[in-house]
Amino acid sequence: MSFSTLGLAPGIQQAVQETGYTDPTPIQAAAIPPILAGRDLTGIAQTGTGKTAAFTLPILTRMVSEPAARGTRTLVLAPTRELAAQIIENVREYGKHLGIRSAAIFGGVGEKPQIDALRSGTPIIVACPGRLLDLMNRGCADFSNLKYLVLDEADRMLDMGFLPDIRRIVAKLPRERQTLLFSATLSREIETLSRDFLRDPETVEIGKRSNPAATVEQVFCEVQKARKPALLSRLLEDPAMSMVLVFTRTKHGADRIVRQLDREGIRTAALHANRSQNQRQRALADFKNGAVRVLVATDIAARGIDVDGISHVVNLDFPPQVEDYVHRIGRTGRAEAAGHAISFISGEDRDAVRALERATGKVMPRMLPEGFDPGDTREEGPPPAQRQQRGGRSGQASRPPRGGGYEQRGPQGGRGGSGGSGGRASQPSRAPSPRSEGPRSEGPRSEGPRSEGPRSEGFRSSEGGGSGAGEERSTLRGRRSRRF
Repeated sequence: MSFSTLGLAPGIQQAVQETGYTDPTPIQAAAIPPILAGRDLTGIAQTGTGKTAAFTLPILTRMVSEPAARGTRTLVLAPTRELAAQIIENVREYGKHLGIRSAAIFGGVGEKPQIDALRSGTPIIVACPGRLLDLMNRGCADFSNLKYLVLDEADRMLDMGFLPDIRRIVAKLPRERQTLLFSATLSREIETLSRDFLRDPETVEIGKRSNPAATVEQVFCEVQKARKPALLSRLLEDPAMSMVLVFTRTKHGADRIVRQLDREGIRTAALHANRSQNQRQRALADFKNGAVRVLVATDIAARGIDVDGISHVVNLDFPPQVEDYVHRIGRTGRAEAAGHAISFISGEDRDAVRALERATGKVMPRMLPEGFDPGDTREEGPPPAQRQQRGGRSGQASRPPRGGGYEQRGPQGGRGGSGGSGGRASQPSRAPSPRSEGPRSEGPRSEGPRSEGPRSEGFRSSEGGGSGAGEERSTLRGRRSRRF
Protein backbone atom coordinates (compact mmCIF):
# COMPACT_ATOMS: atom_id res chain seq x y z
CA MET A 1 0.00 0.00 0.00
CA SER A 2 1.18 3.53 -0.78
CA PHE A 3 -0.07 6.94 0.32
CA SER A 4 -1.44 7.48 -3.19
CA THR A 5 -4.05 4.75 -2.57
CA LEU A 6 -5.43 6.18 0.68
CA GLY A 7 -7.56 8.95 -0.80
CA LEU A 8 -5.57 11.89 0.58
CA ALA A 9 -5.91 15.33 -1.00
CA PRO A 10 -3.44 15.98 -3.87
CA GLY A 11 -1.68 18.80 -1.98
CA ILE A 12 -1.14 16.51 1.00
CA GLN A 13 0.16 13.68 -1.18
CA GLN A 14 2.61 16.13 -2.71
CA ALA A 15 3.82 17.24 0.73
CA VAL A 16 4.25 13.64 1.86
CA GLN A 17 6.25 12.83 -1.27
CA GLU A 18 8.47 15.84 -0.66
CA THR A 19 9.36 14.44 2.76
CA GLY A 20 10.57 11.26 1.06
CA TYR A 21 7.88 8.90 2.36
CA THR A 22 6.04 6.58 0.00
CA ASP A 23 4.42 3.88 2.15
CA PRO A 24 2.28 4.39 5.26
CA THR A 25 3.16 2.70 8.53
CA PRO A 26 0.71 0.07 9.86
CA ILE A 27 -1.07 2.52 12.17
CA GLN A 28 -1.44 5.01 9.31
CA ALA A 29 -2.70 2.39 6.86
CA ALA A 30 -5.25 1.17 9.41
CA ALA A 31 -6.39 4.54 10.82
CA ILE A 32 -6.54 6.86 7.80
CA PRO A 33 -9.45 5.19 5.91
CA PRO A 34 -11.94 5.20 8.84
CA ILE A 35 -10.96 8.76 9.76
CA LEU A 36 -11.58 9.86 6.17
CA ALA A 37 -14.95 8.10 6.39
CA GLY A 38 -15.87 10.24 9.40
CA ARG A 39 -15.64 7.52 12.07
CA ASP A 40 -14.56 8.17 15.64
CA LEU A 41 -11.43 6.15 16.30
CA THR A 42 -9.24 4.82 19.10
CA GLY A 43 -5.71 4.18 17.81
CA ILE A 44 -3.25 2.14 19.87
CA ALA A 45 0.36 1.85 18.70
CA GLN A 46 3.86 1.99 20.09
CA THR A 47 5.94 5.12 20.28
CA GLY A 48 7.63 5.93 16.98
CA THR A 49 5.08 4.31 14.67
CA GLY A 50 3.73 7.48 13.06
CA LYS A 51 0.56 8.15 15.06
CA THR A 52 0.81 11.92 14.45
CA ALA A 53 0.58 11.55 10.68
CA ALA A 54 -2.17 8.95 11.15
CA PHE A 55 -4.55 11.70 12.27
CA THR A 56 -2.94 14.78 10.70
CA LEU A 57 -3.15 13.60 7.08
CA PRO A 58 -6.84 12.58 7.02
CA ILE A 59 -8.00 15.61 9.04
CA LEU A 60 -6.21 17.97 6.64
CA THR A 61 -7.80 16.11 3.73
CA ARG A 62 -11.28 16.47 5.21
CA MET A 63 -10.76 20.14 6.05
CA VAL A 64 -9.58 21.08 2.55
CA SER A 65 -12.56 19.28 0.97
CA GLU A 66 -15.13 21.17 3.07
CA PRO A 67 -16.62 24.59 2.35
CA ALA A 68 -14.68 27.39 4.00
CA ALA A 69 -15.94 28.09 7.50
CA ARG A 70 -15.09 30.62 10.14
CA GLY A 71 -13.55 29.67 13.45
CA THR A 72 -11.42 26.84 14.76
CA ARG A 73 -12.37 23.51 13.22
CA THR A 74 -9.71 21.20 14.66
CA LEU A 75 -8.46 20.94 18.25
CA VAL A 76 -5.61 18.60 19.19
CA LEU A 77 -4.84 18.10 22.89
CA ALA A 78 -1.34 16.90 23.84
CA PRO A 79 0.32 16.40 27.23
CA THR A 80 3.57 18.32 26.74
CA ARG A 81 4.92 21.45 25.13
CA GLU A 82 7.42 19.45 23.11
CA LEU A 83 4.75 17.16 21.72
CA ALA A 84 2.46 20.10 20.88
CA ALA A 85 5.31 21.78 18.99
CA GLN A 86 6.05 18.53 17.17
CA ILE A 87 2.43 18.14 16.09
CA ILE A 88 2.30 21.75 14.86
CA GLU A 89 5.45 21.16 12.84
CA ASN A 90 3.86 18.10 11.24
CA VAL A 91 0.62 19.95 10.53
CA ARG A 92 2.54 22.71 8.78
CA GLU A 93 4.78 20.31 6.90
CA TYR A 94 1.92 18.23 5.51
CA GLY A 95 -0.39 21.19 4.99
CA LYS A 96 2.12 23.55 3.39
CA HIS A 97 0.31 23.46 0.02
CA LEU A 98 -3.14 24.01 1.55
CA GLY A 99 -2.95 27.44 3.14
CA ILE A 100 -4.56 26.31 6.41
CA ARG A 101 -3.37 28.27 9.44
CA SER A 102 -2.44 26.60 12.73
CA ALA A 103 -1.22 27.63 16.18
CA ALA A 104 0.12 26.03 19.36
CA ILE A 105 -1.20 26.87 22.83
CA PHE A 106 0.97 25.97 25.84
CA GLY A 107 2.61 27.52 28.88
CA GLY A 108 6.13 28.78 29.35
CA VAL A 109 5.81 31.42 26.61
CA GLY A 110 3.89 34.66 26.20
CA GLU A 111 0.14 34.22 25.97
CA LYS A 112 -0.76 37.26 23.83
CA PRO A 113 -0.01 35.60 20.45
CA GLN A 114 -1.96 32.56 21.65
CA ILE A 115 -4.95 34.67 22.67
CA ASP A 116 -4.84 36.37 19.27
CA ALA A 117 -4.74 32.97 17.53
CA LEU A 118 -7.78 31.76 19.46
CA ARG A 119 -9.81 34.93 19.03
CA SER A 120 -9.09 35.08 15.30
CA GLY A 121 -10.45 31.55 14.84
CA THR A 122 -7.24 29.86 13.69
CA PRO A 123 -8.48 26.70 11.91
CA ILE A 124 -6.15 24.24 13.68
CA ILE A 125 -5.23 24.58 17.36
CA VAL A 126 -2.78 22.21 19.07
CA ALA A 127 -2.82 22.75 22.82
CA CYS A 128 -1.80 21.51 26.24
CA PRO A 129 -4.87 21.23 28.48
CA GLY A 130 -3.73 23.53 31.29
CA ARG A 131 -3.05 26.69 29.28
CA LEU A 132 -6.00 26.09 26.96
CA LEU A 133 -8.51 25.69 29.79
CA ASP A 134 -7.24 28.87 31.42
CA LEU A 135 -7.74 30.85 28.20
CA MET A 136 -11.15 29.27 27.60
CA ASN A 137 -12.26 30.26 31.10
CA ARG A 138 -11.24 33.83 30.29
CA GLY A 139 -13.43 33.85 27.20
CA CYS A 140 -10.57 33.84 24.69
CA ALA A 141 -11.69 30.85 22.62
CA ASP A 142 -14.72 30.09 20.45
CA PHE A 143 -15.06 26.44 19.47
CA SER A 144 -18.68 26.62 18.33
CA ASN A 145 -17.70 25.51 14.80
CA LEU A 146 -15.31 22.76 15.91
CA LYS A 147 -15.57 19.55 13.87
CA TYR A 148 -12.50 17.51 14.88
CA LEU A 149 -11.10 16.72 18.32
CA VAL A 150 -7.91 14.68 18.81
CA LEU A 151 -6.66 13.40 22.17
CA ASP A 152 -3.02 12.50 21.48
CA GLU A 153 -0.87 10.53 23.92
CA ALA A 154 -4.03 10.07 25.97
CA ASP A 155 -2.37 7.59 28.32
CA ARG A 156 0.25 10.15 29.30
CA MET A 157 -2.36 12.88 29.78
CA LEU A 158 -4.14 10.59 32.23
CA ASP A 159 -0.87 9.81 34.02
CA MET A 160 -0.18 13.50 34.42
CA GLY A 161 -3.54 14.20 35.99
CA PHE A 162 -5.12 16.05 33.08
CA LEU A 163 -8.41 14.15 33.06
CA PRO A 164 -10.38 16.83 34.99
CA ASP A 165 -9.09 19.55 32.63
CA ILE A 166 -9.89 17.42 29.59
CA ARG A 167 -13.44 16.82 30.79
CA ARG A 168 -13.96 20.55 31.34
CA ILE A 169 -12.62 21.34 27.87
CA VAL A 170 -14.70 18.66 26.13
CA ALA A 171 -17.84 19.83 27.96
CA LYS A 172 -17.49 23.19 26.18
CA LEU A 173 -17.17 21.66 22.69
CA PRO A 174 -19.96 20.88 20.19
CA ARG A 175 -21.42 17.41 20.65
CA GLU A 176 -21.56 16.88 16.89
CA ARG A 177 -17.90 16.33 16.12
CA GLN A 178 -15.47 13.60 15.09
CA THR A 179 -13.25 12.51 18.00
CA LEU A 180 -9.99 10.61 17.70
CA LEU A 181 -8.03 9.15 20.62
CA PHE A 182 -4.45 7.93 20.26
CA SER A 183 -2.43 6.14 22.91
CA ALA A 184 0.54 3.83 23.28
CA THR A 185 -1.41 1.61 25.66
CA LEU A 186 -4.97 0.34 25.95
CA SER A 187 -5.67 0.36 29.67
CA ARG A 188 -9.03 0.27 31.42
CA GLU A 189 -8.76 4.02 31.90
CA ILE A 190 -8.25 4.56 28.16
CA GLU A 191 -11.22 2.33 27.39
CA THR A 192 -13.34 4.37 29.81
CA LEU A 193 -12.17 7.61 28.22
CA SER A 194 -13.03 6.23 24.79
CA ARG A 195 -16.55 5.30 25.92
CA ASP A 196 -17.08 8.73 27.49
CA PHE A 197 -15.87 10.90 24.61
CA LEU A 198 -16.22 8.83 21.41
CA ARG A 199 -19.34 7.60 19.61
CA ASP A 200 -19.26 4.03 18.32
CA PRO A 201 -15.51 4.25 17.70
CA GLU A 202 -13.47 1.96 15.54
CA THR A 203 -10.48 0.59 17.46
CA VAL A 204 -7.17 0.07 15.70
CA GLU A 205 -4.40 -1.64 17.67
CA ILE A 206 -1.00 -2.20 16.09
CA GLY A 207 1.65 -4.43 17.64
CA LYS A 208 1.85 -6.08 21.03
CA ARG A 209 1.23 -3.81 23.98
CA SER A 210 4.21 -5.02 25.97
CA ASN A 211 6.83 -5.31 23.25
CA PRO A 212 9.11 -2.61 21.83
CA ALA A 213 10.24 -2.48 18.22
CA ALA A 214 12.15 -5.52 17.00
CA THR A 215 14.99 -3.33 15.73
CA VAL A 216 16.05 -2.32 19.26
CA GLU A 217 18.78 -4.40 20.92
CA GLN A 218 18.40 -4.34 24.69
CA VAL A 219 21.09 -4.82 27.32
CA PHE A 220 20.98 -4.55 31.13
CA CYS A 221 23.99 -3.49 33.22
CA GLU A 222 23.90 -4.52 36.89
CA VAL A 223 25.65 -1.74 38.77
CA GLN A 224 25.64 -0.15 42.21
CA LYS A 225 23.62 3.07 42.20
CA ALA A 226 26.63 5.18 43.14
CA ARG A 227 28.61 3.70 40.22
CA LYS A 228 26.06 4.59 37.53
CA PRO A 229 27.66 7.94 36.53
CA ALA A 230 31.05 6.24 36.17
CA LEU A 231 29.53 3.49 34.04
CA LEU A 232 27.90 6.06 31.77
CA SER A 233 31.24 7.82 31.28
CA ARG A 234 32.89 4.50 30.51
CA LEU A 235 30.30 3.58 27.91
CA LEU A 236 30.56 6.97 26.22
CA GLU A 237 34.19 6.19 25.42
CA ASP A 238 32.71 4.14 22.57
CA PRO A 239 32.44 6.42 19.49
CA ALA A 240 29.57 4.24 18.24
CA MET A 241 27.46 5.95 20.91
CA SER A 242 27.17 8.96 18.66
CA MET A 243 23.71 10.30 19.53
CA VAL A 244 22.62 9.30 23.03
CA LEU A 245 19.40 9.98 24.93
CA VAL A 246 19.85 9.42 28.69
CA PHE A 247 16.83 9.11 30.99
CA THR A 248 17.00 10.08 34.66
CA ARG A 249 14.29 9.92 37.30
CA THR A 250 14.67 13.51 38.52
CA LYS A 251 15.44 16.97 37.18
CA HIS A 252 18.32 17.42 39.63
CA GLY A 253 19.75 14.06 38.62
CA ALA A 254 19.69 15.18 34.99
CA ASP A 255 21.56 18.38 35.85
CA ARG A 256 24.21 16.43 37.79
CA ILE A 257 24.88 14.18 34.81
CA VAL A 258 25.11 17.18 32.48
CA ARG A 259 27.70 18.83 34.75
CA GLN A 260 29.69 15.60 34.97
CA LEU A 261 29.78 15.01 31.23
CA ASP A 262 30.56 18.66 30.53
CA ARG A 263 33.62 18.36 32.79
CA GLU A 264 34.68 15.35 30.76
CA GLY A 265 34.43 17.30 27.52
CA ILE A 266 31.30 15.54 26.24
CA ARG A 267 28.81 17.93 24.64
CA THR A 268 25.63 17.50 26.69
CA ALA A 269 22.28 19.25 27.22
CA ALA A 270 19.38 18.76 29.65
CA LEU A 271 15.66 18.58 28.92
CA HIS A 272 13.34 18.85 31.91
CA ALA A 273 10.58 20.95 33.45
CA ASN A 274 12.89 23.38 35.26
CA ARG A 275 14.29 24.61 31.96
CA SER A 276 12.57 27.50 30.20
CA GLN A 277 10.78 26.84 26.94
CA ASN A 278 13.58 28.54 25.00
CA GLN A 279 16.20 26.43 26.78
CA ARG A 280 14.26 23.26 26.03
CA GLN A 281 13.81 24.12 22.37
CA ARG A 282 17.50 24.99 22.08
CA ALA A 283 18.56 21.73 23.77
CA LEU A 284 16.38 19.69 21.43
CA ALA A 285 17.55 21.59 18.35
CA ASP A 286 21.21 21.17 19.33
CA PHE A 287 20.66 17.44 19.84
CA LYS A 288 18.95 17.07 16.47
CA ASN A 289 21.64 18.93 14.54
CA GLY A 290 24.55 17.24 16.31
CA ALA A 291 25.76 20.23 18.31
CA VAL A 292 25.41 18.07 21.44
CA ARG A 293 26.11 14.36 21.59
CA VAL A 294 24.12 13.52 24.73
CA LEU A 295 20.66 14.71 25.75
CA VAL A 296 19.74 14.00 29.39
CA ALA A 297 15.99 14.05 29.98
CA THR A 298 13.21 13.19 32.37
CA ASP A 299 10.22 11.19 31.16
CA ILE A 300 7.74 14.04 31.08
CA ALA A 301 10.02 16.42 29.20
CA ALA A 302 11.00 13.75 26.68
CA ARG A 303 7.47 12.58 25.97
CA GLY A 304 6.84 12.64 22.24
CA ILE A 305 10.44 13.36 21.21
CA ASP A 306 10.81 12.33 17.59
CA VAL A 307 14.44 12.67 16.54
CA ASP A 308 15.93 10.69 13.70
CA GLY A 309 19.17 8.81 14.21
CA ILE A 310 19.33 8.31 17.99
CA SER A 311 21.96 5.58 18.28
CA HIS A 312 21.44 4.69 21.95
CA VAL A 313 18.93 5.17 24.73
CA VAL A 314 20.40 4.81 28.22
CA ASN A 315 18.14 4.28 31.23
CA LEU A 316 20.42 5.67 33.92
CA ASP A 317 17.47 5.27 36.30
CA PHE A 318 15.32 2.26 35.52
CA PRO A 319 11.63 3.11 34.91
CA PRO A 320 9.21 1.68 37.48
CA GLN A 321 6.51 0.86 34.90
CA VAL A 322 6.69 -1.48 31.91
CA GLU A 323 4.96 1.09 29.70
CA ASP A 324 7.58 3.72 30.52
CA TYR A 325 10.33 1.35 29.51
CA VAL A 326 8.78 0.83 26.10
CA HIS A 327 8.16 4.55 25.60
CA ARG A 328 11.77 5.34 26.47
CA ILE A 329 13.50 2.81 24.27
CA GLY A 330 11.08 3.61 21.44
CA ARG A 331 13.16 6.75 20.81
CA THR A 332 15.83 4.59 19.13
CA GLY A 333 15.43 2.01 16.38
CA ARG A 334 12.87 4.09 14.50
CA ALA A 335 11.96 3.74 10.85
CA GLU A 336 13.31 0.17 10.88
CA ALA A 337 16.81 1.42 11.74
CA ALA A 338 19.04 -0.36 14.23
CA GLY A 339 18.76 0.92 17.78
CA HIS A 340 20.34 0.14 21.13
CA ALA A 341 18.88 0.43 24.62
CA ILE A 342 21.12 0.10 27.69
CA SER A 343 19.52 0.00 31.14
CA PHE A 344 21.42 0.40 34.40
CA ILE A 345 19.86 -1.72 37.14
CA SER A 346 20.69 -1.69 40.83
CA GLY A 347 19.18 -3.41 43.84
CA GLU A 348 16.32 -0.95 44.15
CA ASP A 349 15.13 -1.86 40.65
CA ARG A 350 14.63 -5.58 41.23
CA ASP A 351 10.82 -5.41 41.35
CA ALA A 352 10.56 -3.28 38.21
CA VAL A 353 13.02 -5.53 36.37
CA ARG A 354 11.10 -8.64 37.39
CA ALA A 355 7.83 -7.06 36.22
CA LEU A 356 9.34 -6.14 32.86
CA GLU A 357 10.80 -9.57 32.23
CA ARG A 358 7.54 -11.25 33.19
CA ALA A 359 5.59 -8.96 30.86
CA THR A 360 7.92 -9.69 27.96
CA GLY A 361 8.56 -13.33 28.74
CA LYS A 362 12.28 -12.67 28.29
CA VAL A 363 15.28 -12.27 30.54
CA MET A 364 17.48 -9.52 29.17
CA PRO A 365 21.21 -10.16 28.74
CA ARG A 366 23.43 -8.69 31.47
CA MET A 367 26.68 -7.14 30.30
CA LEU A 368 29.39 -4.81 31.56
CA PRO A 369 32.47 -3.25 29.95
CA GLU A 370 35.50 -5.42 30.53
CA GLY A 371 37.34 -4.45 33.70
CA PHE A 372 34.63 -2.12 35.03
CA ASP A 373 33.89 -2.51 38.76
CA PRO A 374 30.09 -2.29 39.19
CA GLY A 375 30.22 -2.24 42.98
CA ASP A 376 27.99 -4.43 45.13
CA THR A 377 24.23 -4.28 44.49
CA ARG A 378 23.31 -7.02 46.98
CA GLU A 379 22.43 -4.73 49.87
CA GLU A 380 20.63 -2.11 47.80
CA GLY A 381 16.90 -2.25 48.35
CA PRO A 382 13.98 -0.55 46.64
CA PRO A 383 13.31 3.15 47.18
CA PRO A 384 11.67 3.91 50.56
CA ALA A 385 8.17 4.13 49.03
CA GLN A 386 8.51 0.66 47.56
CA ARG A 387 10.52 -1.04 50.32
CA GLN A 388 8.94 -4.15 51.75
CA GLN A 389 10.06 -6.87 54.13
CA ARG A 390 12.13 -9.37 52.21
CA GLY A 391 13.41 -12.75 53.26
CA GLY A 392 16.30 -14.77 52.00
CA ARG A 393 19.78 -13.77 51.15
CA SER A 394 21.09 -12.51 47.87
CA GLY A 395 23.91 -14.24 46.14
CA GLN A 396 27.35 -12.82 45.54
CA ALA A 397 27.46 -10.33 42.71
CA SER A 398 29.97 -11.25 40.05
CA ARG A 399 32.88 -9.12 39.04
CA PRO A 400 33.95 -8.43 35.48
CA PRO A 401 36.87 -10.47 34.19
CA ARG A 402 40.14 -8.93 33.25
CA GLY A 403 41.07 -9.01 29.62
CA GLY A 404 39.48 -7.86 26.40
CA GLY A 405 35.80 -7.65 25.61
CA TYR A 406 32.63 -7.34 27.62
CA GLU A 407 31.26 -9.48 30.37
CA GLN A 408 27.83 -10.98 29.90
CA ARG A 409 25.64 -12.02 32.83
CA GLY A 410 22.89 -14.57 32.55
CA PRO A 411 20.13 -15.57 34.92
CA GLN A 412 21.14 -17.85 37.79
CA GLY A 413 24.08 -19.38 36.03
CA GLY A 414 22.23 -19.60 32.74
CA ARG A 415 22.10 -17.24 29.83
CA GLY A 416 19.86 -14.27 29.28
CA GLY A 417 17.43 -14.80 26.46
CA SER A 418 16.48 -12.52 23.65
CA GLY A 419 13.33 -12.57 21.69
CA GLY A 420 11.88 -10.62 18.84
CA SER A 421 8.57 -8.94 18.46
CA GLY A 422 7.10 -5.61 17.75
CA GLY A 423 6.04 -3.75 14.72
CA ARG A 424 7.49 -1.57 12.11
CA ALA A 425 8.60 1.88 13.15
CA SER A 426 8.82 3.86 9.94
CA GLN A 427 6.87 7.05 10.19
CA PRO A 428 6.10 10.11 8.17
CA SER A 429 6.35 12.39 11.13
CA ARG A 430 9.33 14.27 12.35
CA ALA A 431 9.39 17.23 14.61
CA PRO A 432 10.37 18.73 17.88
CA SER A 433 8.34 17.81 20.89
CA PRO A 434 6.79 19.60 23.92
CA ARG A 435 5.89 19.51 27.48
CA SER A 436 2.88 19.67 29.61
CA GLU A 437 0.93 22.28 31.40
CA GLY A 438 -0.87 21.13 34.48
CA PRO A 439 -0.14 18.45 36.93
CA ARG A 440 3.35 17.21 36.35
CA SER A 441 5.14 14.15 37.46
CA GLU A 442 8.68 13.26 36.62
CA GLY A 443 7.96 9.58 37.00
CA PRO A 444 7.65 7.23 34.07
CA ARG A 445 5.30 4.83 32.45
CA SER A 446 5.40 2.61 29.38
CA GLU A 447 4.59 -0.66 27.72
CA GLY A 448 7.10 -3.31 27.86
CA PRO A 449 9.74 -5.51 26.32
CA ARG A 450 12.39 -6.73 24.12
CA SER A 451 13.11 -7.83 20.68
CA GLU A 452 16.07 -9.15 18.89
CA GLY A 453 17.64 -6.48 16.80
CA PRO A 454 20.93 -5.45 15.31
CA ARG A 455 24.09 -5.91 17.27
CA SER A 456 26.23 -3.05 18.48
CA GLU A 457 29.96 -2.84 18.91
CA GLY A 458 30.00 -2.88 22.70
CA PHE A 459 26.96 -5.00 23.46
CA ARG A 460 25.58 -8.17 21.93
CA SER A 461 22.40 -10.12 22.54
CA SER A 462 22.81 -13.15 24.74
CA GLU A 463 22.72 -16.57 23.18
CA GLY A 464 20.23 -19.23 24.10
CA GLY A 465 16.76 -18.96 25.54
CA GLY A 466 15.78 -16.83 28.45
CA SER A 467 13.47 -17.72 31.25
CA GLY A 468 9.78 -17.27 30.73
CA ALA A 469 7.24 -14.93 32.16
CA GLY A 470 6.67 -17.17 35.15
CA GLU A 471 10.22 -16.76 36.49
CA GLU A 472 10.04 -16.23 40.26
CA ARG A 473 13.67 -15.93 41.27
CA SER A 474 15.29 -12.54 41.64
CA THR A 475 16.51 -10.95 38.44
CA LEU A 476 19.41 -9.30 40.26
CA ARG A 477 20.83 -12.01 42.49
CA GLY A 478 23.22 -14.88 42.10
CA ARG A 479 24.38 -14.13 38.57
CA ARG A 480 27.33 -15.93 37.07
CA SER A 481 29.54 -14.13 34.62
CA ARG A 482 30.76 -15.32 31.30
CA ARG A 483 32.97 -13.68 28.74
CA PHE A 484 32.86 -13.72 25.00
